[in-house]
Amino acid sequence: MRLSRLLFVGLLLALLIPSVHAQGQVSPYTVTVPVTDTSEAKRDEAFGVALSQVLARTAGGQDLRGKPGYDDALKSAPGIVQQYQYQRAAGGGLALQVSFDQGAVQRAVSQMGVAGTSGKPPVLLLVRDAGGTVMDANALAPLSQAVAQRGYNVVLADPAKTAEGPSVASADLQQIVDLARQYKTGLVLLGQLRADGADWNLVSGGPQQKWTSGAPVTQQTLVDAGNALSDRLGKQLNVIGAGNVDGKLWVSGVNSALDYANLLATLRADPMVRQVVTLSAQGDGMLFATKTGLPLNVMTGSLTAGGRLLEGDAHTGADASLRWVH
Repeated sequence: MRLSRLLFVGLLLALLIPSVHAQGQVSPYTVTVPVTDTSEAKRDEAFGVALSQVLARTAGGQDLRGKPGYDDALKSAPGIVQQYQYQRAAGGGLALQVSFDQGAVQRAVSQMGVAGTSGKPPVLLLVRDAGGTVMDANALAPLSQAVAQRGYNVVLADPAKTAEGPSVASADLQQIVDLARQYKTGLVLLGQLRADGADWNLVSGGPQQKWTSGAPVTQQTLVDAGNALSDRLGKQLNVIGAGNVDGKLWVSGVNSALDYANLLATLRADPMVRQVVTLSAQGDGMLFATKTGLPLNVMTGSLTAGGRLLEGDAHTGADASLRWVH
């Protein structure tokens, strides 16, 4: 396989309608919880319940109960609410939609010693219906919302530009590189719906994880796919490291001084990369000595998620190999 070179605050009553942004994004920092009345006490209690859900989302589904600072964070929930509004719930009751300050939530999770999903790139959804047509935001709303519930953002592939793009059955390296350049992410969920089920392929920086849904397709099929996707990403991205690990990283596809500068900036922008030293160059590749918070073969999952680096062929003397995407 050829290596690529291009490496409100208010009290308004309204119907509760799930929403998806134009780019298919759903904020993980906004949730809706039931309330019995509009009293201040019930409102503040609801803020705490809502924040507990947002904290879990931000931590990639990890159980934070019992973590240092967790109870204090819930008591302080009213102080980090950005917007809220009362709504009529589907069953005729009352609900409160709450949006929290993203930075404050991320700080709270970090202070608990947990790796959150802040800064993680979105997941590109490229799903085809049984007729082979790339599905739009409305059709994929259940999937997008399921992923957002777990703390990840999504972006939807443009049907007009991806009709000939990769599929579950065929996803070669160059097609993934092209998507990474266009959508700025190395995380791609490919899906193919069938009358009797669906096939899925999570492409994460090059490696592919495939699974199948066997039941007839319903909205629940899409929800289940979103949860399965989030489970897999959680294992890859929400890893907490300790200490410093020395290793050697080979990166190919470095064709200019600008590539080199951008590559170093990308590596150093990752908080788990503590040190990068250039050791040697050969052809379009470079060997680096690194000090990281995780073994390099584990950390590459985080590095490739951003879409600027993809998995590369093994290189002699290197603990991990990547390729640069221009």
